[in-house]
Amino acid sequence: MSEAAPAAPPPSLAEARGWVGLGLDDVEGRAAGRVAGVYADGESGAPVWLLVTVGSGRRGFLGLGRRRAKTVVVPLRECAAMPGRAWTAQRLGALRGAPAVDPVRPLLREHEATICAHYGVGDGAGRHAEVVDRAAGSVTAQPV
Repeated sequence: MSEAAPAAPPPSLAEARGWVGLGLDDVEGRAAGRVAGVYADGESGAPVWLLVTVGSGRRGFLGLGRRRAKTVVVPLRECAAMPGRAWTAQRLGALRGAPAVDPVRPLLREHEATICAHYGVGDGAGRHAEVVDRAAGSVTAQPV
């Protein structure tokens, strides 16, 4: 029986910032959006979310016009990059359905809990476990 390989360490803040401007593909290899920034933990300063601009997948009236874009965050722990491209372990539909964020405003504990639930990060696991005990209404992540 083989032993599972240890998980790779999450990217550093400098590494994650280097991804800004890269195209982002989903877990199935489909183009999902563009990396627009990074959110760091409000206490430690460690990078925790990738800020991504995604299209809605819908066209305007009668199928004409441009896709409406929105900005969402994606768990950084589920992302990787190589020169010229970034990937997420999430599906395109999950990104399109994620709660929108304002790219210049911090995330509050309650907003992060909603985002974690959307991506299936349950109570006591991952990022949710890191922020659940912080004060209600507190800033838990901020754009850097």
